[in-house]
Amino acid sequence: MSAIPRFSRRGRWAVPAGVVAVVGAVAAISAITVAQAAPVLAPRTPAQLLAAVAGDHSPPPPLTGTVVETASLGVPQLPGDQNPTSITSLLAGSHTLKVWYGRPGQIRLAAPVQMGESDFILNANTAWLWQSNTNAVTRFVLPADRGAQHKAMHPQTPLTPQEAARQALAAVGPSTRVTTETNVTVAGQPAYQLVLAPKSSQSLIGKVTIALDAQHLSVPLRVQVFARGASSPALQIGYTSISFVAPAAANFHFTPPPGAHVHTSTLGSGMLGGSAGPMQASQAKQVRVIGKDWLSVAVLPSSALSEMTGQGNAASVAGQAARSASGGGGSVSGPAVFGALLSSAHPVHGAWGSGRLLHTSLVSVLITSTGHVLMGAVTPAVLYADAAQVK
Repeated sequence: MSAIPRFSRRGRWAVPAGVVAVVGAVAAISAITVAQAAPVLAPRTPAQLLAAVAGDHSPPPPLTGTVVETASLGVPQLPGDQNPTSITSLLAGSHTLKVWYGRPGQIRLAAPVQMGESDFILNANTAWLWQSNTNAVTRFVLPADRGAQHKAMHPQTPLTPQEAARQALAAVGPSTRVTTETNVTVAGQPAYQLVLAPKSSQSLIGKVTIALDAQHLSVPLRVQVFARGASSPALQIGYTSISFVAPAAANFHFTPPPGAHVHTSTLGSGMLGGSAGPMQASQAKQVRVIGKDWLSVAVLPSSALSEMTGQGNAASVAGQAARSASGGGGSVSGPAVFGALLSSAHPVHGAWGSGRLLHTSLVSVLITSTGHVLMGAVTPAVLYADAAQVK
């Protein structure tokens, strides 16, 4: 599977980079449950499993499946949290995605939305995004040289265990303890369970478990992220059903329906995939990362905070958060949700300066009085130390 343009709403979960970005995918209430006896599989060491999932650069096998992502980050009650299609569900809710994958450069994703469905279809150098509830279609023309990149690319699609595992494995190194747990069954498939655990107690992540299909070791079936000391995952993404058969070719052909509003966009090679969230590409380049691996902290430019809150002065956002969070009825905007989050943050100060801190089981966010935003899956002490380095 290849990197693709973002849905209108999609969530990227917090991993060592620590940034939770509100950028797309729509919700459906579901859950991933596993209540089966551990399958008996041939013994494999942690090193063997790690090599299988991290060292295999061949394309994954064709497959069809349903992926469910669930999040429970312990955030306060937010505007729109009763609406399964609101951006609030990114932080506390579930998302469902249907996946059809034929070969590199050929993938279809379908996400349910209120009274309809959003579909993304990538076939060679053309991609389509169709939103049925508005009958709007975007046709993306991709760079011709993308075909040469497909052979070396692993799945980098939103809301898939493959992409979640790729992000988690990026932190593996001397700072990580790698072990295995009891074999599991995910979506009816026997799987090995690889465990990545930060050695530092300053990481809020206790462990990340990656369930690898026993027959196709390079295919992660489920990824779970546990907060330190927690017995249940704060974030998990996994297949609830999967079949390793080639999807019918018709799944990758799309014709705009009658009356659809079609917009065509030509994309450069640097505009697909990646880890940019709600910021524009130019703003993403301004993000500074302090630390590494599990203790990485992202420092966002003040312009990014202004955009997320819809307010012009990042330094004054904390003081205006309550008004943003309580502004009237109707549809709930990103600024309102972000404002509600900031209103729940509490004042902090130290040798580094002063600001407001939002601290959940898995993410810490510090907004300084100078307008800097530091985000990471780390303890507040790490943010304070890093804030002293920010000018």
